[in-house]
Amino acid sequence: MSNETSIVVVDDEPSIRELLVASLHFAGYEVETAASGSEAIEIIEKTQPDLIILDVMLPDIDGFTVTRRIRQEGIDVPVLFLTARDDTQDKVMGLTVGGDDYVTKPFSLEEVVARIRAILRRTREQEQDDPIIRVGDLEINEDSHDVTRAGKPIELSPTEYKLLRYLMDNKGRVLSKAQILDHVWQYDWGGDAAIVESYISYLRKKVDDLEVEDEDGTTHKVQPLIETKRGIGYMIRVPKN
Repeated sequence: MSNETSIVVVDDEPSIRELLVASLHFAGYEVETAASGSEAIEIIEKTQPDLIILDVMLPDIDGFTVTRRIRQEGIDVPVLFLTARDDTQDKVMGLTVGGDDYVTKPFSLEEVVARIRAILRRTREQEQDDPIIRVGDLEINEDSHDVTRAGKPIELSPTEYKLLRYLMDNKGRVLSKAQILDHVWQYDWGGDAAIVESYISYLRKKVDDLEVEDEDGTTHKVQPLIETKRGIGYMIRVPKN
């Protein structure tokens, strides 16, 4: 992780600021902090950070207003909201005003760092105009929505595509069923987490249960990329040999 990556943490609770600063420094980021919305706007304008962690509930102006104001000024830095309320309206509002993701308090520091890395990976890929996301020999083309494994086309439904894309954006990190439901089913799925298991099963059949042909004409099964972490969730990564 480059030490040049800078983050502004905005929260009026000193204990949360201190925890986030310590964790982010340990992960290799430069960090500035603000305790209010107006202070945040000043620091963001001055430092032009790579990412903002922004509490929704602030003592003067809320995090949504801060985001609107910096967006009006043409500052398009990614924003990760911290929300104390597990409220669908908050989540939808956060994305509507130009946020990139949210974490509900209480949160784990590992989850915050994972979300940051996923957001930065997405934004940097967009900046480089490279539409291809790769995990081993599995590729997604974000422009055309084509999916291939070892050069072989894979047909996915829109929901399967969103699930695979979310896993690949977070490659090497375990995602819980609740996180997957939130992101893939857009916060309004009323069913239970069994739907995630079903779709992971569909994806495995299409992505991991494949035979490919070598140059000499022999065929072999591809290495499975999607892993189940029992009792935790799912992840995608290239297996270690």
